Amino acid sequence: MGLVRRATAEDAVEVLRLRQVMIDSMAPPGAGGPTDWHTESLPVLRRRLDGADREFAAFVVDHPERPDALAALVVGTVDYRIGRPGNPRGAVGHVFSVATDPDCRRRGYARACMEALVEWFREAGAGYVHLTASAEAEPLYASMGFRRRPDPLMQLNL
Repeated sequence: MGLVRRATAEDAVEVLRLRQVMIDSMAPPGAGGPTDWHTESLPVLRRRLDGADREFAAFVVDHPERPDALAALVVGTVDYRIGRPGNPRGAVGHVFSVATDPDCRRRGYARACMEALVEWFREAGAGYVHLTASAEAEPLYASMGFRRRPDPLMQLNL
């Protein structure tokens, strides 16, 4: 699918809109999340999307019916860990913010964006890729070769 392109700083507002679509889709019905964080996030995101960041990438599909809008988005980072068997260079890909505009779903846009991101991870030397999947998205990721792991993830909020 030739519709996928790398997102640029000019896409930042739409990237945040689609990230909010993803966040809201995980909230209880009728409980849309706050958007006040967009103002603080926007300048940081623009800097990350300016093309100079080698560890951050977003791939998008332009909305076919609405100029200046995005239909789909995937974002990922490459992080470094000390090497190990199976990943001696220590590069690890992380996928987040996979979102499709509600009126553009079931057209293959998220898959096309994911394929572009996975290729970017390969080119960056990532030994493997992690993501967290919603129940609705798990079949897509499974069809691309992703498998559930039993890792006991823990988190500390700072």
